[in-house]
Amino acid sequence: MALKRKPTPRSSFLDKVLGRLDRLDSEGLQSVVQRLARERAFLETLFNSIEDGVVVVDSHGRIVYFNAVATRLIGLPEEGCEGEPIIRYIPDLDWPKVAVLDGTGGSGIYREEFEVSYPRPRYLRLYAAPMDGGEKASTGVALILHDATEARQKTNKAVEVERLHALTLLAASVAHEIGNPLNALHIHLQLVERGLKRLRMLTGVGAREVEPRGSTQLHLPEGVSAVDLEEAFERTTRYLAVAKGEIGRLDYIITDFLQALRPTPPKFEAGDLNNVVKTTIELLRPELDNRRVVVREELMRGLPEARFDPVQIKQVLVNLMKNAMHALNPEGILTLATGMGPDAVWISVADNGAGIPPETLSRIFEPFYTTKRKGSGLGLMIVQRILRDHGGRMELTSHVGRGTTFRFWIPRVDPRPRLLEG
Repeated sequence: MALKRKPTPRSSFLDKVLGRLDRLDSEGLQSVVQRLARERAFLETLFNSIEDGVVVVDSHGRIVYFNAVATRLIGLPEEGCEGEPIIRYIPDLDWPKVAVLDGTGGSGIYREEFEVSYPRPRYLRLYAAPMDGGEKASTGVALILHDATEARQKTNKAVEVERLHALTLLAASVAHEIGNPLNALHIHLQLVERGLKRLRMLTGVGAREVEPRGSTQLHLPEGVSAVDLEEAFERTTRYLAVAKGEIGRLDYIITDFLQALRPTPPKFEAGDLNNVVKTTIELLRPELDNRRVVVREELMRGLPEARFDPVQIKQVLVNLMKNAMHALNPEGILTLATGMGPDAVWISVADNGAGIPPETLSRIFEPFYTTKRKGSGLGLMIVQRILRDHGGRMELTSHVGRGTTFRFWIPRVDPRPRLLEG
């Protein structure tokens, strides 16, 4: 996208010097060189003091000059990169468009936003302007790099807050309306189930002869045997079990929904995360055994204490472990590990399942997005909310065909002091 800008006037000092260059003696020429050197030193100091990166490239896209901030933003080495193509360090730069802007003169500015992963993940906003002022010539381009990471994160956070606000309003309006019918259905299904049991008892289905409890012989309709009646009872019982299971699933989704939107403040206490891991494994042991999942524990001995809510961190582990279980085949391996850093301790939940495809990876934290047949799509949203309330953070790595690892960090009770590098 090109933005119009006014032509930049030439330096009056340079205009005067160029106009009388042929009349300068050696002393005058030396004075001009000294002044230009001072101006260059001044400009370099100025460029290195601003917060944006500045990179000057020639008409072929090769690096001519860069300031100190550019080395931090896009990983330019401090020495030895002059003459290298800029797209080596900014692969997403649309150089053909910038080159066209350079060739048409100084009548426009090119603007673009992109993400870089080296030397660390950032969102950068780039402005490109030709170096030839108002002339139509290919003399190079000045690239201004602005770190927009913080602004993008604030925007994303604002979007998330608005989305949660909308979901909260939705929950307030529909949760009550859905909950009441579900409760009524559940109660009436229980009554139907009791009625079936009583009817079975009264008819004596399963006995060799169908006789009632009283003195009157019970007569079945013509063509209906006790076996037929037993099969009808069994089918109806199965149908009831399915209906109750689906109502339970709906109730679980509503509970998850309300828990995600109306969180309980954590009740912090100092403790050992290893204990939470062991307790959660035992809690899920029947399901793990039923799915034939092999569990490996790689828990660090002497793990420093962290400040956390044991109930909420157990909920985080349950959600992550259940996700991992659904990704595993029978005899799959689920590895739980703990460790520490200078100011935090961590827990990782790793599986050797199918992994998460790149097109899915960016969406898994969205509310209601799920790849499971019976998932609510709110588990990871709850995990993020709990970790945010704990001042923690989440890391996710996944490789298709090799598995996925979630690792989350919780602040330590006694963080180590950070020492300055000597």
